Amino acid sequence: MILTLDYFLFQIFPYIAVSFFVFGSILRFDRDPYSWRTKSSQLLRRKQLILGSILFHLGILVILLGHAVGLLTPIAVFDAMGISHATKQMMAIIFGGLAGVFCLIGLCMLLHRRLFDPRIRVNSSFADIAILVLILAQLLLGLFSISVSMQHLDGHEMVKFMDWAQHIATFRGGAYGYIVDVALVFKLHITLGLFILLVFPFTRLVHALSVPLGYITRPYQIVRKRAS
Repeated sequence: MILTLDYFLFQIFPYIAVSFFVFGSILRFDRDPYSWRTKSSQLLRRKQLILGSILFHLGILVILLGHAVGLLTPIAVFDAMGISHATKQMMAIIFGGLAGVFCLIGLCMLLHRRLFDPRIRVNSSFADIAILVLILAQLLLGLFSISVSMQHLDGHEMVKFMDWAQHIATFRGGAYGYIVDVALVFKLHITLGLFILLVFPFTRLVHALSVPLGYITRPYQIVRKRAS
């Protein structure tokens, strides 16, 4: 029974989550483009927003980048660079831990505003609050997993997650077998992360796909020509 659940969660569910993420986002943008926004509450209350938003976004960007590079980079690349498994493990613990703390502080500030400011609360949907709670739970699981990782400083436990992620990304079977015996906190962390990916298109998180990078290179906008 446990092996069947592991097979579903870590071999089948990743593809379900990614499919919902991709096709759900496309459908939402096509069917309801006016809902594709941050739903910012800045006009209702600026207090806590700026600092909380900076800490949250800085932390989560570092976390996502670290997970992508750490899990999807072939082990041979790290070996060629002379980065041992133990060194990679310590880098993940230190930088991931710091980014997680920053993200947690920022998220708590944002969640406090949304829950305890009457005007913001009445203008928040269930999904607005639920997604913040899910991210909070995911952060706590990630930070708690550090204490477990400290017991495997040789880095070989992390290699299991790299093998799992790279097998999933390349559509190879047997991926779940690499993590069937890891600690429960890691399994919960992965499962919740995949669930957040699945519900992503139905929340305000979709604004993350619309990063306005064009603003960096766009020309100046001429509002009124100078009289000749």
